[in-house]
Parts: sequence; structure tokens; C-alpha cells
Amino acid sequence: SPTLFLHPQGPVGTARAGMLLAELTPALNSRADALRNDLNEVQMLRTLQADAAMRLQEGLTEVQRARTDLNQAMANRTDLPKRFTEDPVRTAILISTSETLSGFASGLSEMTSDQIDPAPVDFDGQIGSLTLPVQGVILRRANETDAAGVTRPGLILATRPQAIVTSPTAATIRYTGPLLDLGNVVILEPRANTLFVLAGLDVVYGAAGQVIGSGTPIGLMGGGPANRDNALSPNGDGAGMERSETLYIEVRENNVTQDPSDWFRTDKDG
Repeated sequence: SPTLFLHPQGPVGTARAGMLLAELTPALNSRADALRNDLNEVQMLRTLQADAAMRLQEGLTEVQRARTDLNQAMANRTDLPKRFTEDPVRTAILISTSETLSGFASGLSEMTSDQIDPAPVDFDGQIGSLTLPVQGVILRRANETDAAGVTRPGLILATRPQAIVTSPTAATIRYTGPLLDLGNVVILEPRANTLFVLAGLDVVYGAAGQVIGSGTPIGLMGGGPANRDNALSPNGDGAGMERSETLYIEVRENNVTQDPSDWFRTDKDG
């Protein structure tokens, strides 16, 4: 009804209201157009962000897969020098009869045949500054008791899933494989009567008797691929990186345990 458009104060009020509407309507339309444009830009940015995140995840996954394949290929090299040939029978007997890591380590010298004297290795100047075999955060230092009341003479590192473990120095591989309750273990001999025990790996590379250089991949930590929120980066860096795996590091000299902090650079956690 036309009377609905009439102002209660009469024709003058109606005229004033019409003038106000004539002034406000263009401004409101302009504001609505600006908000509409902002909304379209936000939607476009969200689409671009989702697409970029998906491409980044795919790229990081491919990088990690390529790194793993490359390290596996490096570990499978057949031209590595060999210091000795492992005796699998003696190894199996030693594993079955050893109740402790100390007992197993003391019997390693009896597991070899066709031994070849290695080139002399002198890393005395590196003791105390050796790089940890994997990037991680120190959970427990030597001789610290855990919540279960267990005290070990080694170092425990929390690492990200599928982290690559490398040799901290040139060494001879003395053993690779499962051992006692330590999971997969790699035992390195950087020099005579000195052993580095690395336990808790999911995959181990190399074979006993091979001589490897510093930084050579010797295995991978366990854990599944990281999710979108915890994407793997080539350097293992990133905010909120999950560190769900643990690596146990023990140093033995003349079959006596040493404090790994005296051998490795642990002042900065990875």
C-alpha cells in the first residue's frame, strides 16, 4: 500500500527520510561491494594456500623418498673395503649365549676371519666434538634412571620418524641386526678396542666387516610417514616436529662403558 511509504511525521518527514535513503544507499552499496571483493580474495587465497600446502607436502614426500633411496643405494655399495669376513655361525652362537651387551661386545673379536689390517685411523682430536649420528633431542644422559627405574650407561636421543642415522666417524662395521632387547643394532669400531653401539633403529644398512667413512648412512629410525601437520623436511627442521623415536648410543672402550657426552658434541640438541 502506498501509505506504507509515508512517514509518521507527514510529508516533511517522508521527504527527509527519502533524502537520507538517497544519501545512504550508494554508500551501503559501495561498502557491500568492497566486502564482496574482500570475501572473494579471501576465498581465492584459501584455495591457493590449500593448493600450495598440497604441493609442498608432495614435494617433501618425494624429497624424503629420494633421500631414502639414495642412502639405501649408498649402503648397498659392493665396492666398500672390507676389514674382515664375518662368521655367521659364530655370530649366531654369540647372540644366543649373550645375556648382556657387555658379554656380546667382549665376544665380537672372536667373530672374524680373514682379517685384514685396516689403515691407521687417528681421531683423538675429534673426541668430544664428534657429531651425533642423528639429529635429535637428548631425553636421558648416561647413568640417568628413567621412569621405570632402569639405568643405562648410554645416551638416549628422541628423533623424528624415519630419520637417517649416519656414522659419526670413519669406522669398521662390527655388527648389524637385532640384539637382545635393544631392537636393531649397529656396532661400529672407529679404532681398536673402541666401540660405538647404536640401538633402536628400524632399518640397518651395511654388513659386518665393511669399512665406512664419516657420515655414511647406516640405518633409518622407525615410525610411519609424517602427516600434513608434521611434514618431513630434508634437514629434519620445522616447528612442531614430532620426535616419537628413540636412539640409544653407548660408547665402550676396552669393554668399559664411557660417557657419550665426553665423545659427542651434545651442547646443542638437534
